Amino acid sequence: MKNLLAILLLAPLFAIADTQVIFNANGYTPTYKGDLKQFSTLVIKDGKVVKIGGDKLKKSFPQATTFDAQQKTLLPGLIDAHGHVIGLGKNLSQLDLRGSDSIESIQTQLANFATNKQGWITGRGWNQELWPNKQFPTAADLDKIVKDKPVVLSRVDSHALWVNSKAMELAGISNATKTPAGGEVIKDASGSPSGIFIDKAQSLINAVIPKSSDQSISAALDKAGEHLLSLGITSTHDAGIDKQTWQIYKQRAEQGTLPLRIVAMLSAADPELNTMLKAGRYKDLNDHMSIRSVKIYADGALGSRGAALLNDYADRKNHRGLMLENQQTLEQLFTLSFSHGFSANTHAIGDRANQIVLNAYENVFKKTGGILLRNRIEHAQIVSPNDIPRFKTLKIIPSMQPVHATSDMHMAEQRLTKAQLSGAYAWRTFLEQGSVVAAGSDYPVELANPFDGLYSAITRMDHNQLPKNGWRVHEALSREEALHAFTLGAAYAAHQEFKLGSLEQGKWADFILINKDYFKVPIEEMFKITVEQTWIAGELKYQKP
Repeated sequence: MKNLLAILLLAPLFAIADTQVIFNANGYTPTYKGDLKQFSTLVIKDGKVVKIGGDKLKKSFPQATTFDAQQKTLLPGLIDAHGHVIGLGKNLSQLDLRGSDSIESIQTQLANFATNKQGWITGRGWNQELWPNKQFPTAADLDKIVKDKPVVLSRVDSHALWVNSKAMELAGISNATKTPAGGEVIKDASGSPSGIFIDKAQSLINAVIPKSSDQSISAALDKAGEHLLSLGITSTHDAGIDKQTWQIYKQRAEQGTLPLRIVAMLSAADPELNTMLKAGRYKDLNDHMSIRSVKIYADGALGSRGAALLNDYADRKNHRGLMLENQQTLEQLFTLSFSHGFSANTHAIGDRANQIVLNAYENVFKKTGGILLRNRIEHAQIVSPNDIPRFKTLKIIPSMQPVHATSDMHMAEQRLTKAQLSGAYAWRTFLEQGSVVAAGSDYPVELANPFDGLYSAITRMDHNQLPKNGWRVHEALSREEALHAFTLGAAYAAHQEFKLGSLEQGKWADFILINKDYFKVPIEEMFKITVEQTWIAGELKYQKP
């Protein structure tokens, strides 16, 4: 009896000792009610927020473990609502061509990278819009450097492949090769495949590339996780995983070895989609892994002129892009997803694609329901002004990437007319009608740094503060609105707004310490903000060296 009494008396002390107090912070958090709270002290227990408050709050927990934030700015962990985790991990060990300004510069990089490399040589990030003539390259350009090994280089947006002749030979590509529906094989002057494969035509090459091992996927996950944590991202939505990755994710979740929180979307393109859907939605106990949605592709990308438009491209007459799935197929995929309790997150960039996707959602909602599943349109970049209100009516979440606007603005002005641009990258219009905007980066298409995205959302300028006053600046967001989109907005899109996205009582204590005050730093310095520490559930996961 005495032992029991002693245990009971000690129990409160152990509870206090398990408590952590982060003090002397310059803290900010959005709240579920929509306001912004400032605080200097954060109290954590069992990985969750107990309370936030002023300096005196620390005195209420004298037995707690304390951590001095040294007046660093403290924000909720940032959430990227659209990225590609394994693609990022692989990209970090592939040939990185981002920013290359000519074919010649890529040839030089390829020559250096290919030395002593065996098997398939892969890379990513080329963008012909950055080159002097802005023309698609050819297999011959790669053959000059590497003839005996297959080379496969993905465009920056992943919607086109540039390959050498060896890769085409191994894939059996010839003049007689039929182009899959929803794809395009670019031909040279003689009518032969040039080495560029757009959208679904990429499958002709991908089919013969050796499959990644479980070990390489797991290693890519760790590499991506380490990179994202260093940028202050505590949770990311992974936009389309295959069955192999699905299995690895669940295994790592059960082992408790995921590097950060992941909200994964099943890829509708995977032949095993039915198998994954039948296994049901998945969530681990600590909210590190959530799988409850399907990623579907409706069209291609603007840079490769694959985005499906209602009218011709301004710089390519009689061409309106590519629909990767027709409306009937979209409706079938939505119905299949909803029948298993999964939401549908559909890639749509062009105004025609967005309109067709909205029509498909509307038809399926009338027939089978599903409107309350928080379905999304990923990107929602070019939308007819008449279709924007339908997002609100149909409860569709616009999942948008602010940095796309500043990356695309010069190219978009060439590709599109003023009329086509009238509903482009329309973040403020969506917010003002009451839509919840979930913000992300689309890494590795873009850099994963969320402070690039926050800067783009607020300024609509590039890093040189151009164009002056911002591009289509009437669609810019305030600092508070942008932060909300990268925290609570993204959490809402994943059905997690009561668990993540703000530092409120009962939520996971995911937060970051940064080197500048987000709300006071001169706007031209915002993208230069660096992360000092990243914490998930009250545990330090990243410390700046």
